[in-house]
Amino acid sequence: MSERMKDIILKPVREAIAKFPKSNAFYINGTYYTYEQFAQRVSAIRGEIRKAEMDEQIWGLALHDDLNTYASIFALWMEGKAYVPLHLSWPEERIESIKRQVGCSNVLDACDAPFTKMDLDNWTEVSDDAIAYVLFTSGSTGVPKGVPLSRKNLAAFVKAFWDLGYELDENDRCLQCFDLTFDLSIMSYLMPLLRGACVYTVPYSGVKYMSIIQLMDRYHLTFALMTPSTIQYLRPYFEELNYPEMRYSLFCGEALPTDVAMEWSKCLPNAIIDNVYGPTEDTIFCTAYRLRRDGNNVEHNGVLSIGTSMTSGKVIIVDDTKQEVHGDEVGELCLSGDQLTQGYWHNPEKNAEAFWIAADGTRYYNSGDLCFYGEGGNINFVGRKDSQVKINGFRIELSEIEFHARQFLGDTLVLVLAYANSEGTQSLAMFIEAEERDNKPLQDYLSSKMPSYMMPSKIIYVPKFPINSSSKIDRSALKKLL
Repeated sequence: MSERMKDIILKPVREAIAKFPKSNAFYINGTYYTYEQFAQRVSAIRGEIRKAEMDEQIWGLALHDDLNTYASIFALWMEGKAYVPLHLSWPEERIESIKRQVGCSNVLDACDAPFTKMDLDNWTEVSDDAIAYVLFTSGSTGVPKGVPLSRKNLAAFVKAFWDLGYELDENDRCLQCFDLTFDLSIMSYLMPLLRGACVYTVPYSGVKYMSIIQLMDRYHLTFALMTPSTIQYLRPYFEELNYPEMRYSLFCGEALPTDVAMEWSKCLPNAIIDNVYGPTEDTIFCTAYRLRRDGNNVEHNGVLSIGTSMTSGKVIIVDDTKQEVHGDEVGELCLSGDQLTQGYWHNPEKNAEAFWIAADGTRYYNSGDLCFYGEGGNINFVGRKDSQVKINGFRIELSEIEFHARQFLGDTLVLVLAYANSEGTQSLAMFIEAEERDNKPLQDYLSSKMPSYMMPSKIIYVPKFPINSSSKIDRSALKKLL
């Protein structure tokens, strides 16, 4: 058993169960479940895993919006196993591709084994580097790309999370609004369970942002991690929202506009608001920036800084020769440390492209994000490397165009994407979440702020931007409108 996993995750969960057996651990689809009930399900499922007598380390986990799914994760960990989440709404071809890649024939699916006795001890011994879970992201070839995260990676994240100063206890009520195939879900259920708090899950059915409002209104939640897209949808209701009980409000997954964060802060008069950043490859998130309510924030193009590195690793910004940049020079953000995956699942070509070793022996991951150092060493996000395009030889940051459009349009979502035009060269399309209107006022404003080569050749109005399963704007769906 990894000492880190045991001491930082499994022991605290067991202690919370022992200390707060009658307290609520989960609120799922209108029903509360106590820590004792959660422990009973973990114990029963452990027994079923042992009965299978299979040596496979990685098990498939069929995702349901129920207590058994969450209990299965801890049962697998206690048995020295890992899990790969399988969403029942996925195409069968995708599920089978993932199962083939990881070599798992066992799938835990709504395990309803009868409870006989508590079984929360005698954890199976495995190494620090044993896998805890494998998440699959979309691959450029159309084949899902696996990211295995080890027990050491997860334990390193948990320690670094507490090092940020968050204080949760049995009185906290915490939001879990993510699909379990998205790594932000892991933080959202794990950290509360380590301290005896209650996890409030968003139902699979219904409109997600309305469900979030209902949970916050009815149950006075105190801790929440969301994507910026989520509060963009809540923005029309800001004047009606007041959550003085909220203590921590975190954002991750996308660029966070500073003006939206400042408006949101008025709904949460007593909350600490943090913008955190990190790809799946670096275990949930690895940098953090705390919003300054006085408005004196570090930002770029209206986007809030992603802050500085957490304690379990190091982040640097490098140029094309892998030399660290200085001042306000833009480069690629690279990540290292104990949260970093050992590499993509059976993908040496992708690993050679994504990871590299510095002269001092430190192993880094190329994030693909362009950034620069701002005030106090806080990192400013510029955009994705693949969103930095050239039009007629001029290098353009799409985020700069979006910034100027938002300045004119106010509370409207804007996204700019590059596309190949009929001549085979690059052009720009601006998507605006609004009903169709006269473009001339916007075009006149943009012309006063930007050179002509930065002007979008298409402006497309979309009543509601599509959102993917990770609660982010679905860019690929928007591109299909071109």
